[in-house]
Amino acid sequence: MSIAAVHARIAELQSLLGPLPASTPTATPPASPTTATSFATQLQSVSGPASPVATQAALPASGGTPAGLAALNFAKAEVGVAEQPPGSNNSPRIAQFRQATAGSGVGPWCAYFVSWAAREAGAPLGDAGQGFGRVDDVYAWAQKTGKAIPGNSGQSPQSGDLIVWDEHIGIVESVDADGTIHTVEGNSSDQVARRTYAPGSRPAIGYVRLG
Repeated sequence: MSIAAVHARIAELQSLLGPLPASTPTATPPASPTTATSFATQLQSVSGPASPVATQAALPASGGTPAGLAALNFAKAEVGVAEQPPGSNNSPRIAQFRQATAGSGVGPWCAYFVSWAAREAGAPLGDAGQGFGRVDDVYAWAQKTGKAIPGNSGQSPQSGDLIVWDEHIGIVESVDADGTIHTVEGNSSDQVARRTYAPGSRPAIGYVRLG
């Protein structure tokens, strides 16, 4: 067969087969989950564990002692408890608050309430843990034991501190940056209620720090 005939035969075969397909580029496989996890693990090992501050529940902005915060939590759970009937200084639940004081009868119960909350928190008021039925007795005991903070001392109260006024007492819930004080109080309009006091609106005689 001549060279011309060979070339003609090759051309005939190519026309029958068609053009050769272009080569397909090999796709890069996506990173496997294992690879991504390994990288995250390596990154964590380099940067160290997460800060405990980021993983723990934040305390109120105004801080507080463990005993004070525990008393506050007990007090907050009682918000809404009211006298039955109104003005009677009594109800089945208020009678239980009164049991936290030694020998107290039915009467104004704001001091009974904080005595109860402190006792439930494991930080009872009084030298013998007897609690108090009178606000003046609470603050006198606090002064004697070094737990009192005078209202004119310039110190800001902390969450869980008892806040003492003339013939009334409550528990500080939080303190805003501008000095606004939020409280939980027993015997406030015949019930356990939250109250808010703007700076200077009702100056406290002092505070009692539990614990």
